[in-house]
Amino acid sequence: MPHTLSARQLQAMLTDGSLTSRALAALLLERIQRYDPTLRAVIETNPRLLEEAEALDAERRSSGPRGPLHGIPVLVKDNIDTQAPLHTTANSRALAGYSPAQDAFLVQRLRAAGALILGKASLTEFANFVTVGMPSGYGSLNGQTLNPYGRSFDVGGSSSGSAAGVAAGYAPLSVGTETSGSILNPASQCSLVAVKPTVGLISRSGIIPIAASQDTAGPMGRNVHDVAMLLEVLAGADPQDEATRSAPEIPRYTDLLDPGALRGVRLGVPRRSFTDRLSPEGAVLFERALEDLRAAGAELVDPCDLESAEALQGTTFDVLIYEFKRDLNRYLQHLPAPYPRSLAELISVYEADPERMLRYGQVLLLAAQATSGTLQERAYTYARERDLALSRAGGIDGALEQHGVEALVFPEFWGCSVAAKAGYPSVTVPAGYQEGGKPFNLTFCASAYSEASLLRFAYAYEQATLHRRDPDLEALLA
Repeated sequence: MPHTLSARQLQAMLTDGSLTSRALAALLLERIQRYDPTLRAVIETNPRLLEEAEALDAERRSSGPRGPLHGIPVLVKDNIDTQAPLHTTANSRALAGYSPAQDAFLVQRLRAAGALILGKASLTEFANFVTVGMPSGYGSLNGQTLNPYGRSFDVGGSSSGSAAGVAAGYAPLSVGTETSGSILNPASQCSLVAVKPTVGLISRSGIIPIAASQDTAGPMGRNVHDVAMLLEVLAGADPQDEATRSAPEIPRYTDLLDPGALRGVRLGVPRRSFTDRLSPEGAVLFERALEDLRAAGAELVDPCDLESAEALQGTTFDVLIYEFKRDLNRYLQHLPAPYPRSLAELISVYEADPERMLRYGQVLLLAAQATSGTLQERAYTYARERDLALSRAGGIDGALEQHGVEALVFPEFWGCSVAAKAGYPSVTVPAGYQEGGKPFNLTFCASAYSEASLLRFAYAYEQATLHRRDPDLEALLA
């Protein structure tokens, strides 16, 4: 069935004529209609999907495909701008029905590559920056997203629908966003491959923000090759996003993938403050994954602890609170009436409908509103400098240099906050399953713009183990 195939396999079928984009889109819509009333991974599907698929089929016949994503459906997280007839809501009733005037820069790149925007993926409301204690995948607009591998498993957040939708076979690929763990966490919980890129590799313009110093979009999929292929399209300089101007030339990541890429590679294993969080089953799977890396030819420096490991555990998200007011106000000020045009107005919208919108409170919104929004506070400057020092020189860069390793290997998504504070990339890949089928992942991390190496390592590990399996959605409905 098409829902189990990779984007590369689907492209081959589209090329040889055994499948059309329209037929593929129709099959995926049927799957969403069957399972998503329970799973709630998608806020809306594209009402022009079949029409756009037919146009791409016609273009293929007349002039050939634009590239490997031509006619391939992609889910986009619903904090990423998509123009009408699609909407951008952040899974909040406060933005219900809002359609931006234009697509986000990354969506423009997707369309230019011939990708089909299948629909908008659900998320933890406002990317989980409304309050403390909101369940991953919950929002006042679309309710609670479930994990396709089991109702009792955490779906992960905030890119919950982006992960659950791909895991459920709604689309071979999706785009999520991350400020601190919001790609790596749900991808790990849903047995996916995903890249949390270096901040600045992918444009953030047209994305509802949390904090510019850490925000990034990133690709998710069911295998490394597909994710690398999507990253090639998403990455690129945007005149409206200054951070993208310093990015190096984007390589063809897919051309660099090699099943033997782990041979002779030195990898570090940070244990202190990371592996002690694992369940007994998770610890067994992590040790097995390390043995698989050795069997594939990697040399492990174990332990390869971060100098700042304990100090990092004591850090807060003060940087995000301070930057959120400035960055969200910049986004909201362009919204038309009757939508909120500032954080203060957004808070008022929540307070006007507490029964439906304040189920878990709005602690983070209020904390951000209490700041000046100018980033002139001494507390902000201190927190930002501390985060950078602990995550870079005292963290990732320090460990790589001191131990002479090319990358660090973390269990599940536990290194996400370190990479997020540093603005550095990570790649996560399925590494097995715990009792009851709960997914377990392995995550590779290194310094800025090391995506090519991380994808190579993840690909070699993936090909050596082939752990990933699809969830049983019929069991979820039972």
